[in-house]
Amino acid sequence: MTKPEDPAGMRKGLVNYGDAGFSLFLRKAFIKGSGLTDNALERPVIGITDTGSGYNPCHGNMPQLLEAVQRGIMLAGGLPVKFPTISIGESFAAPTSMYLRNLMSMDTEEMLRAQPMDAVVLIGGCDKTVPAQLMGAASAGLPAIQLITGSMLTGSHRGETVGACTDCRRYWGKFRAEEIDAQEIADVNNQLVPSVGTCSVMGTASTMACIAEALGMTVPGGASPPAVTSARMRVAEQTGTVAVQIAKNRLTIDKVLTEKSLENAMRVLLAIGGSTNAIVHLTAIAGRLGFEVDLQALDRMGRETPVLVDLKPSGAHYMEHFDAAGGMPALLRELKPLLHLDALTVTGRTLGEELERAAPPFKQDVIRPRTDPIYPQGGIAVLRGNLAPGGAIIKQSAADPKLMEHEGRAVVFEGLEDLAERIDSEDLDVKPEDILVLKNIGPKGAPGMPEAGYIPLPRKLARQGVKDMVRISDGRMSGTAFGTIVLHVTPESAIGGPLAHVRNGDRIRLSVEQREIALLVTDEELARRAKEQPVTEPRAERGYRKLFLTTVTQADKGVDFDFLAAPEMRGRVPKA
Repeated sequence: MTKPEDPAGMRKGLVNYGDAGFSLFLRKAFIKGSGLTDNALERPVIGITDTGSGYNPCHGNMPQLLEAVQRGIMLAGGLPVKFPTISIGESFAAPTSMYLRNLMSMDTEEMLRAQPMDAVVLIGGCDKTVPAQLMGAASAGLPAIQLITGSMLTGSHRGETVGACTDCRRYWGKFRAEEIDAQEIADVNNQLVPSVGTCSVMGTASTMACIAEALGMTVPGGASPPAVTSARMRVAEQTGTVAVQIAKNRLTIDKVLTEKSLENAMRVLLAIGGSTNAIVHLTAIAGRLGFEVDLQALDRMGRETPVLVDLKPSGAHYMEHFDAAGGMPALLRELKPLLHLDALTVTGRTLGEELERAAPPFKQDVIRPRTDPIYPQGGIAVLRGNLAPGGAIIKQSAADPKLMEHEGRAVVFEGLEDLAERIDSEDLDVKPEDILVLKNIGPKGAPGMPEAGYIPLPRKLARQGVKDMVRISDGRMSGTAFGTIVLHVTPESAIGGPLAHVRNGDRIRLSVEQREIALLVTDEELARRAKEQPVTEPRAERGYRKLFLTTVTQADKGVDFDFLAAPEMRGRVPKA
């Protein structure tokens, strides 16, 4: 006896009125109020997440993307149905967009479960939207495809190409150091973001776009076309077409997001000099699928994976140049010996098959061959030591080589308020060789693990021409930032990790070569300090903040809510 197929289209997930026939009758009656015919309602239903928002300029091309996606769906014989979800704009979401990532993932997951659709197009771009969508879709289990909003164009300031947001930080640093005046910082402010779209450097948004393609979750070449180009609209139309195919073939997301595709994504993260944020996001996505990320294995993978993409902040170029150089297909071709070419993609073909179909290589200087990398190892290194028993991260490709083997005196800030009050004080006891330490900006400490790990250089040192110092925190750093900065120290200080007990004047040793971050204080002394000044974990009385503080995990577990991970773990990635 053949097993009946699961309900499809408008018959999926019927509201329970005690009579399935009536539920379908009522549903069709209401949706026909939009002018739809029975013929339209018999087609595969493709949901489209509308994440447009006036508070999210990164998604400013949403109306055009929606139009193109709907066109592709209808040309392929599907019925497009757009619906809204939370939209998170990086520079508009307080206290930090990371605080809301898990909420957006829950919104996405539950809307995919609640509403009838045979497949979904996830439209995202700004830093936390793509990981939130992939997390939610992974948990929901539907056929899904990712559409990236695309990067912004570059601007020009006094003859120099500029773009958000590495140049934002660079020019702000010049202003703090009094190298430029108020008029020039105002002038450059008008040029840094010349169009809608995500940051034009290899920040978190661009990193997650590349990772989404490496995972097989976008159409080939879907990561890099800028937001306002015709190429981005063609990618959107093609995405709609493929969405109908995966609906008809029932190509569920778990067949694409696999152990092999996760390893491919990690390889790409290392090769693009990508954002440290992506490790947290990949860990959360993997956790939804039942995989734990092995940070030590990731570090071993990094030692054999050079940085090949010459983009800021690790290099010199911008995303529009990466796109013109061939984008992800060109990079993946260079990485072929290191990839799982049999990993399936949303097209129904393997990664290897897609690379065979890709345009031939041509001469360019943005994507380097493996024989001539811009950095010999992967962009990110994993550190351990008594200061970070659960690990810490450094973006070595964007650090000062002279500081990566360094010992210095700790200058400690107890939190963001303390930092704001003292960092620019002329009385601050700090020297260029010191190490700045910032506590209480981890997942629970702030809360939401803000991108404050890029601790500003003390103004008096900046005026002296100091451009970098070793900086350590349990928080994150924007993927657009640069410097010798140790991040994601685990466990965080707000739950009593060793970082909580660092004091002014303590000696700290950083050795990227040895993958070590060490507080040069005895275990006995640390235990004494912990007993003298026990840590009280942050609490909240109600609402989302209470849910967050009660259930959020540490950086090495993806900063996800513990109850959202897969019920059972299936293994560890990567296996390198």
